[in-house]
Amino acid sequence: MRRALNRPKGPGAAVVWDLLTFEHLMTRQVIHVIYWAGLALIALGAFGTIGAAVGVAIRDPFPFGLLLAIPVVVGGLLVMGALILLWRSFCEFYVAIFKISEDLAVLRADVERERLARASN
Repeated sequence: MRRALNRPKGPGAAVVWDLLTFEHLMTRQVIHVIYWAGLALIALGAFGTIGAAVGVAIRDPFPFGLLLAIPVVVGGLLVMGALILLWRSFCEFYVAIFKISEDLAVLRADVERERLARASN
């Protein structure tokens, strides 16, 4: 049987308490930050691909540079779209895992309450 710990009072103390104990998981908020940071990196890669295509188009003579640049832009943007979908599914997977963990903690608490109620009767 788990013993309830005395939680400190006040908003700042509650945040510190949540950081020091694992009563409440903060991973959902962290996953959101990681998701947006990953999207920023993918966007940076897309801008790099477009810049590389423009560089190829400028460096080579007119017809050949343009013929090389168009497939680079199209292929790069398709790869970036696939990366965005993969990154989203990766982050959703971790959110689902932590949601399952929270649900199991609630179920475990309910079972413990039922067990205590039966024992007191």
